[in-house]
Amino acid sequence: MERIKKYFLIVLCSLFFTGLNLKAEETSISLSTLITPQNVPFEHCTRTYPMSSEKLFYMTLASINANRFETLEMQTKTGYILFNAVNKEFLASIINVDDKNTMLKITPTNNNYFFAPGIVSNIYKYIDMYGATPLTEVKPAL
Repeated sequence: MERIKKYFLIVLCSLFFTGLNLKAEETSISLSTLITPQNVPFEHCTRTYPMSSEKLFYMTLASINANRFETLEMQTKTGYILFNAVNKEFLASIINVDDKNTMLKITPTNNNYFFAPGIVSNIYKYIDMYGATPLTEVKPAL
């Protein structure tokens, strides 16, 4: 009789925990539209900022770092940053429009615009949030 009680308790616990796992899977199906991969229009991949190209380059680099994306390659002279986000490579290009405006263009390197739009929008949000702060030069420690 004791064996039957233990067996019944084990079956009851396994059913209970299986039910919890099913509920957790059901809630993970409803993902945010920023995380779900979808076709992103090219217009959402470009934005013009009223700042110098040097400042926008460093703000983009800081934004990539803050979003925990992996920087693969960067070049300050031509103004591009190659980075990896969600196992996909992107190219961030900084382009001078005129003396006061600079354009940031973030495009996938394989020209497949089916990706999570949050990758691009999070970079823009960071620059919008911290772009008004002036750049300061950090002196090396002695």
